Amino acid sequence: MKTTTQRSTTVARLSTGLARFGRRVADVIAECNYAQRRLTMLMISTDAYLIDRDKAPGDYAEFLARTSGALLREPAAGRRADGQLVG
Repeated sequence: MKTTTQRSTTVARLSTGLARFGRRVADVIAECNYAQRRLTMLMISTDAYLIDRDKAPGDYAEFLARTSGALLREPAAGRRADGQLVG
C-alpha cells in the first residue's frame, strides 16, 4: 500500500506533467493562429499581385491603394529581442 505522501507526490507529478502538456498545446495553437493571421495578411495584400512591386508607386493614388490593407504592428526593438511576434 502506498502512503499518503507517496500518493500526493504521484498526484503532484501527474498535475505538473498535465500542466506542461497543456502549455505546449497552447503554444502550438498560438503559433498556428499567428501563422494563419500572417498568411491571411500576405494573401490579401495588394503588393503581392503587382508586377513591379519592387518599384516605388507612380502616384499618390497608387500609394494609397498599396497601403489600403491592414498594416502589421511591429513591437518595439526591446520586445522583438524578447521573441514577441509581429501582429
